[in-house]
Amino acid sequence: MAHKTHDLVVKVGEYTTRDGQTKARYEQVGALMQGDNGPFVMLKRTFNPAGVPSDGRDNILVSAFEPRNDGQRQQAPSGMSDRH
Repeated sequence: MAHKTHDLVVKVGEYTTRDGQTKARYEQVGALMQGDNGPFVMLKRTFNPAGVPSDGRDNILVSAFEPRNDGQRQQAPSGMSDRH
């Protein structure tokens, strides 16, 4: 039986907090799964990588984070703590 090992997220934009800080906005786009025949990726059907800001690059960065046991995601590395 397959189980999720990581949440997959992309940076989709930025926002400004009330005190003027610029923060990144993240969206969970899928999961990295471990199945009987090895690892595989499940992506949201509605995820369109063409809609991710590119900064002139031909590729996008998809980050993988281990999910927490209580249903909330694990604390992200420095600079990514405000993802959704």
